[in-house]
Amino acid sequence: MEQTKDNSYFATAPIGGLIAKFAIPTCLSLIVVALYNIVDQIFIGQGVGYLGNGATSVIFPFTCAASALALLVGDGAASFLSLKLGENDKKGAAKGVGNAIAVLVILGVLLLVVGLAALRPLSRLFGATDTLMPYVLDYGYPIIIGLPFLVILTGLNSIIRADGSPKFAMLTMLTGAVINCILDPLFIFVFKWGVWGAGVATAAGQVISFIISIAYLFHCHNIKLEKRGFVLKANTVTSVLKLGVSSFITQISIVIVVILSNNLLTKYGASSKYGAEIPLTAIGIVMKINQILIALLVGIAAGAQPIVGYNYGAGKFDRVKKTFTLSVLIAAVVGAIGFILFEFCPQVMVNIFGSDGALYMEFCVKSFRIFLCFCILTSFQIVSGIFLQAIGQPVKAAIVSLSRQIIFFIPAVLILPRFMGVEGILWAAPVGDGLSFIVSVIFIIVEMKKLNRDIKQKQVKVN
Repeated sequence: MEQTKDNSYFATAPIGGLIAKFAIPTCLSLIVVALYNIVDQIFIGQGVGYLGNGATSVIFPFTCAASALALLVGDGAASFLSLKLGENDKKGAAKGVGNAIAVLVILGVLLLVVGLAALRPLSRLFGATDTLMPYVLDYGYPIIIGLPFLVILTGLNSIIRADGSPKFAMLTMLTGAVINCILDPLFIFVFKWGVWGAGVATAAGQVISFIISIAYLFHCHNIKLEKRGFVLKANTVTSVLKLGVSSFITQISIVIVVILSNNLLTKYGASSKYGAEIPLTAIGIVMKINQILIALLVGIAAGAQPIVGYNYGAGKFDRVKKTFTLSVLIAAVVGAIGFILFEFCPQVMVNIFGSDGALYMEFCVKSFRIFLCFCILTSFQIVSGIFLQAIGQPVKAAIVSLSRQIIFFIPAVLILPRFMGVEGILWAAPVGDGLSFIVSVIFIIVEMKKLNRDIKQKQVKVN
């Protein structure tokens, strides 16, 4: 059942059912987003080889950066929408959504212009070697052309979910992914277009998803968009962006990590038995497989977000606490399953992307087992960050997100390779995961104490 104009069930329906209602479609939507790049790599690996997959690793920061900006606006607008609906301020909610859409359009156009003008130098910055550059340019140009559509549809997807239509949001992304899956083998194996064909297939799927998302705006459940709502207001835009900072940092951190890792992998890989291209390609595969786990974890947290936001705005703090606790437990189970797969079945996942010799397989397996060994701790960190964002704590949410990928990972990835060679880059990830988990626990303990105090105060007033 899709959400109606009456949001009261957020405050009364069983929490487990509400999380399932919103988290399952959200998880599927985000998995579909992750599959855009993964599907390309599977078909490229089978049809072009590991050098083609190396090109997708170089282009990956472009799409990650676009998604980061889209989530900054989209997730911020989603949190803003949920909080305003909890306060029964539908006009304010509509104004925030309208401003968010206008910002998404502006960002999409800017990314297109910058991407087309600077694809080659940026690719060098992102780790492209002379051997990879022809593949990078072939794959990159159609991906850049699709960025405006990716930005707008990703931002709208968050807004559509918060408006109470998670199934529609899922359908939007699923349609584009299916088109990508159909066109990839057609363009690569039948038309012999190679990596360029994979890029065109990806962009085509994004355009279709974009069209479906735009159509939803004429049928929003809880708000009515008006022309004046699209006129940018500094205070409204600022409020929206503040609430999206955590999601932005989580995603843009991936960009920074990928760029830094790509350059270090080619540097230290070149002086190892693996060479420059194998480590770069292997980490690209690991990160994209890990995207599926991250999609599930973010989906659980984002599915709980409107429930948390509405009840926090409505002063129902006991339901806020219960929602967080249940979402953490669900995420922990998912993280544990991911750990088992990464540690005990890495060969199976690597083979999906093609096999290019013993050294390639050796480093890929090693990458899965080391780079993702603390993935279960990531589940708590991700849920905590989005929870803090949902209750209007953007600074704390940003710190939680920043700690994992920036504050701890970057020093580790710069220091460890000096002593461990290319493997030191792999060990930097568990260092970041473990220390950021500690930061998350500290912030959540503080917020739980506040919620317990608010619950007791409310009970005293009732009695």
